[in-house]
Amino acid sequence: MTARALADYGRLLEVLDAEGELLASSARGADPGLAVPNAPGMTLGGTVRHVGSVYRMVVAWLHAGGRRPTRWQRAPEDGESLEDYLRTGHRAVLTELAAHDPEEGCTTWWPLHQTYGFWYRRLAHESTVHRIDVQQAAAGMTVGGIGADVALDGVDEALTLWFTHRLGVLGVTNSWHGQVAVLAGRRRWIASMTATGTSAWRAGEDEIDGVDASVTTDPTGMYLWLWGRRPIRTVTPAGDRAGIAQLWHLLRLATH
Repeated sequence: MTARALADYGRLLEVLDAEGELLASSARGADPGLAVPNAPGMTLGGTVRHVGSVYRMVVAWLHAGGRRPTRWQRAPEDGESLEDYLRTGHRAVLTELAAHDPEEGCTTWWPLHQTYGFWYRRLAHESTVHRIDVQQAAAGMTVGGIGADVALDGVDEALTLWFTHRLGVLGVTNSWHGQVAVLAGRRRWIASMTATGTSAWRAGEDEIDGVDASVTTDPTGMYLWLWGRRPIRTVTPAGDRAGIAQLWHLLRLATH
């Protein structure tokens, strides 16, 4: 398994820039109490607050000299709007990341990827997923698309970072044991579930022979499905449905 992004890091920084701005503008004037579809318990305002907090957490982490931060501004100050809170955090993290080459070393929460590029990628997808949340929550708003290259990179991140690393940290055990192929566009991955843990990797065409199940859809559809922003039945399944359900539910645990 490789930790390197599928997308170019310069492209991911551009995505972070554009998606953060779009998230802020999509939230302008919207009711913060609106529920986010396909994300139980989340509201539009809570989503904006969460992303603004994550931006500040990353800046604090990068300024902490290798120590995971415990303190940062987690909510707007008195008189500060949610939109301004998000924009200020967005500008700060963009400025910090743009000042460093993505190959430059820094601490992160993934041992396999200890460079600024980790944060380029992580925040690009954090911003994209939650921009979609805000647009889906805001009544009557058109939900913007996702570039195929970004979607495929996000599929890769969901499987290699969240499904593999995050579930390992949580110490999750599995009731179903086997392999599910994830097929999106021309890209393939294998997600493996055993009694001792989970793992996923980029696969060649010949590697998917003999898997227990597979799920197939377009890159954007798979991106949203893996992040739980589309229902479980919105992919084309084949093989053991219990394995597909296990994959989907494990990702809900990993990404929430």
